[in-house]
Amino acid sequence: MTYTIDIWLRGTDYATTHERTVALVPAAWTDVDVEGVLKDMLRALDRERNPGADERDVFLRGFSWIVTPSKHGGVVIAIEMQVGAVIGGPFEIDPKTLDEMIGRVMGRGGMKKEEWRM
Repeated sequence: MTYTIDIWLRGTDYATTHERTVALVPAAWTDVDVEGVLKDMLRALDRERNPGADERDVFLRGFSWIVTPSKHGGVVIAIEMQVGAVIGGPFEIDPKTLDEMIGRVMGRGGMKKEEWRM
């Protein structure tokens, strides 16, 4: 399934949009899949902020998220950080279920790269 990632960098007056693909439909996601989406969103934000830089490790600590309905149906994940904001979606999944999955992933600090699939 394809979804979009909208990125706004602090200090700019525009956003960029990127399309991404995940293997499973959101209703079939596990915590591992949710972690992969979160890391993909954060990597997209980093690529936008540091074009041409080598890909860096992503650690799921120290940020807040919101799972909110999208005007296009489904829900989006919104993350705001000091460097900017990133919004991914829309995803066809129960918002409470997705929020709980993100909470579990964030609570354990994430998994090793070898454990997630994208």
